[in-house]
Amino acid sequence: MRVVVQRCKNASVLVDNKIIGKIDKGYVLFTAFSFDDDENIVKKIAKKIATLRIFEDENNKMNLDISKVNGSILSISQFTLYAKLDGRRPSFSKAMAFNDANKLYDMFNYELKKYNINVETGMFGADMKVSLLNDGPVTIIIDSKELV
Repeated sequence: MRVVVQRCKNASVLVDNKIIGKIDKGYVLFTAFSFDDDENIVKKIAKKIATLRIFEDENNKMNLDISKVNGSILSISQFTLYAKLDGRRPSFSKAMAFNDANKLYDMFNYELKKYNINVETGMFGADMKVSLLNDGPVTIIIDSKELV
C-alpha cells in the first residue's frame, strides 16, 4: 500500500463536473494498493495517518496530528502510484486488481473515520479532477514495505 499525504488548506474533487468531496484544512491522500496488501496493512496505515504529527504547534514545530487541528481528509484512489517504468509507457502489474482494491479502499476510509476524522472521498475508478491548495508544502509518502 502506498499513500501520498499532502497537507492542504483546502481541497475538492469533481466527477462529471460535480463536486463529490470537499474539505478545508487537512490532508489529501492519494492511495494505491498492491497485490499483496491486506486488512492488517490497511489498519496499520490508517492509524499511522491518523496519528501523523505534521501540523505546527505554537512553536512552529510539526507536533500536532490532524485531530488536534480539527482537520479533515480527502481520500483519493490512485492506482498509478504503482506505475513501473521500464520504458516510456508505465506498467501497473504491481497494482491490486480493481475489485479487491476497491474493497480495501472502502475499508481504509472506514478505518480513518474510526479516529473521529471527517473523511470525504473521490469515486473509486472514476475520472476525477482534484484541486488542492498545498500547505507548506508538506508531502509525506507512506509505503507499507517501509513500515517497521
